[in-house]
Amino acid sequence: MSKKVLIVGGVAGGASAAARLRRLDEEAHIVMFERDPYISFANCGLPYYIGGSIQDRSKLLVQTPEAMHKRFNIDVRIESEVVSIDPVNKKVRVESKERGSYEESYDALILSPGAKPIRPNLPGIESSKIHMLRNIPDTDKIKTKVAAEGTRSAVVIGGGFIGVEMAENLREAGLEVSLIEAGPQILAPFDTEMSSILAKELDEHGVNLIFSDMVQGFAEVGEQIEVQLASGTVLQSDMVLLAIGVSPDTSFLKDSGLEFGPRGHILVNERMETNLDQVYAVGDAVEVVDFVNGTKTAIPLAGPANKQGRIAADNVSGLGTTYKGSQGTSIIKVFGVTGASTGNNEKTLQRLGLPYHVIYVHPSSHATYYPGATPISMKLIFDPKGTVLGAQAVGYSGVDKRIDDIATVIRFRGTVTDLTELELSYAPPYSSAKDPVNMAGFAAENILKGMTTVFVPKDLEGRDNNNTILVDVRSEIEHANGHIEGSINIPVDDLRGRLAELDPSKEIWVYCQVGLRGYTASRILQQKGFRVKNLTGGYKTYQMSNYSPKKKDSLTPNAGISAARKEIAATGAPAGTDTSNGTGTSTAAANTNTTAFASNSSASVSATSNQEWNLTPDSVLDACGLCCPGPLIQVKMSMDPLLDGQVLKVTASDPGFYEDIKAWARMSKHTLLQLTKLPTGMIEAYLRKGIPADSIPTGAQPVQTSNASTMVVFSGDLDKAIASFIIANGAASSGKKVTMFFTFWGLNIIRKDEKVPVNKNFIGKMFGAMMPRGSRKLTLSNMNMMGMGSKMIRSVMKNNNVSSLEELIQMAVDQGVEIVACQMSMDLMGITREELIDGVGIGGVGYYLGQADQSSHNLFI
Repeated sequence: MSKKVLIVGGVAGGASAAARLRRLDEEAHIVMFERDPYISFANCGLPYYIGGSIQDRSKLLVQTPEAMHKRFNIDVRIESEVVSIDPVNKKVRVESKERGSYEESYDALILSPGAKPIRPNLPGIESSKIHMLRNIPDTDKIKTKVAAEGTRSAVVIGGGFIGVEMAENLREAGLEVSLIEAGPQILAPFDTEMSSILAKELDEHGVNLIFSDMVQGFAEVGEQIEVQLASGTVLQSDMVLLAIGVSPDTSFLKDSGLEFGPRGHILVNERMETNLDQVYAVGDAVEVVDFVNGTKTAIPLAGPANKQGRIAADNVSGLGTTYKGSQGTSIIKVFGVTGASTGNNEKTLQRLGLPYHVIYVHPSSHATYYPGATPISMKLIFDPKGTVLGAQAVGYSGVDKRIDDIATVIRFRGTVTDLTELELSYAPPYSSAKDPVNMAGFAAENILKGMTTVFVPKDLEGRDNNNTILVDVRSEIEHANGHIEGSINIPVDDLRGRLAELDPSKEIWVYCQVGLRGYTASRILQQKGFRVKNLTGGYKTYQMSNYSPKKKDSLTPNAGISAARKEIAATGAPAGTDTSNGTGTSTAAANTNTTAFASNSSASVSATSNQEWNLTPDSVLDACGLCCPGPLIQVKMSMDPLLDGQVLKVTASDPGFYEDIKAWARMSKHTLLQLTKLPTGMIEAYLRKGIPADSIPTGAQPVQTSNASTMVVFSGDLDKAIASFIIANGAASSGKKVTMFFTFWGLNIIRKDEKVPVNKNFIGKMFGAMMPRGSRKLTLSNMNMMGMGSKMIRSVMKNNNVSSLEELIQMAVDQGVEIVACQMSMDLMGITREELIDGVGIGGVGYYLGQADQSSHNLFI
């Protein structure tokens, strides 16, 4: 006799169980009950249909009752709600639109009722202007409201996955959107500093973010609805989307004898069996084991629900398959940015009192020399033995596969050493020879092996200023563009020569931009006897940790863009379709973050100014793949040949360029017309050469400052030579007149590599034989290791897309940096003019002093 199996609920868990059962048992009598008209639909795709990214509604329907019956011979009964179960007599009671009320017997029962949106008991909660999103009918109502004439604004309550996705898609549909979150951050699976990148993306796309404020009630005001907050703020909009979380939809089971967890979830064992005979439960309504820490939890995700449905079907059929727990691997798109996480976050581990370490890395999505590389911010959490506990990543490209790699390692109880040893696919368009996952493993392994000690941004709050020194080891130009308060600047390339400036009795806390130079500095200091810590993830992580959304004074929508977006949402025009009406403005602009500027050292014109700026470029620069200060140097070189008033368009991938170019334009007295973050993570800037005369306020007096820099280069060490030319190029790119005066051992930097036949006396020949000939023969001031150190630093520079010393020298020459060799030193060391590289001038101390007198600062290296 065939087995009769009833399945309560479709969508992920129920439909998966039904299909698996049929494949295992062709003779089983399978009945599926679904109270709605749709048994299996893409509930994760509902927000994107509302926003217009998914155009065809029918594509949301994964399976229809007719197709399910035809393919799997399943008795599908839609609009049939199971209202109770009788486990003693193995029956369920059904309320059916077609059949009325009746009972159905079973041999095995699989419960997949899912979870329902939480609807708090607040004043005005019954308003028809308040919507929730769970199913297709909900979607249709919201879609109709969004597309309706007069709908211009929406308030989203709740910063979870549904709330954030709906905020994005309502914004994409043309509405002005406010998102209210009672907690201090959006997206609870992420730690605060990682979620801040995603919050910033919402903020920069015009979503008004309100954190740490709770809704107290609602009130209809004419055609609109008011949302009243605990802070006293009142928001008024055309509609409200309620997304404050979900609860298990299990009220119909309360008298069944089933055992429930503290939050109403059905308790099951590893075979998805409940405490009742032949009753199984799967999906969002069940309590599961946290795979990482072993505690009980609830993780309402589609992936686990599908797997649980399959496992329940296996056990109904006697296969004995087990479910080993959920680790909460999840991913979300927020406009152009992707965020993903797996395993436990810091909040969970702190709540459970479990020990852990954390590191941050900010690698590129693929090889930086291949076009389109963008940064990924990654956080790795691991225990003192190295076992990986969790990971989070945010970026524009390649985030998904990195988190999936780490999720796999977690599933096999892997360690950070396993991450370092993963052999992952590599080609320049897809990754780097050392994948970001490997890099995260390397950084974590350095901590476990005692190679470095790290601190995180929140540790700065408790730093003892009397017994520690905070050192920024970035370049001067980076420090000037923003730094942690209280830090001193000693570039890593100068560190060995400036150790005397540091008090060895104090602990040294170092930081750089992303952590790599900080690690190098920490190794130098540690081996010199200092106690040192490095800020993991560097200044970029510090900025992430200190983000707060901008307060928006006005939420008036852009009528033109709003209308275009709503037309797409209503008519189903494909994403990216040209809907311009002759003005040249496309709806594709909705996917970019653009700021209009007219900024310089003396004037600023807002984006709403009546003044129009010509954005037709006279020259185009692709600075993608270059790291700071490379993009600024290229901008300087591209601007120099332009005439006043001409426009340069620049595209860069370095995220720091967004702020750097503002400061550069101000310092170099050029006009930044427009700055855009593209959905791909690229940054696009339009710069006008010079400052328009009509933008300078009448009577304004220019500030008289020296625009020159001088530098004495005494050392012939490779690391100091690199530092010299990085500083020189940075100063020259900002419009300064730079003079570099090479004396004694520094002359070796500007010697030609090849041997030049010249007449010399015995002393000159002896010096020539002993000294390095040219920049390629230079050695490191420390850790040279018979030349291996020099090769290593050059290799690191190449892998990180930092220009070589020879390229930096040529950049300096091309930028007009004046390179002068000291005549006296040349005479003493037997070096002739013919042995120096082209373009070098000859001068004495008098010439140098004359240049220094006109300089705002002078460096001795």
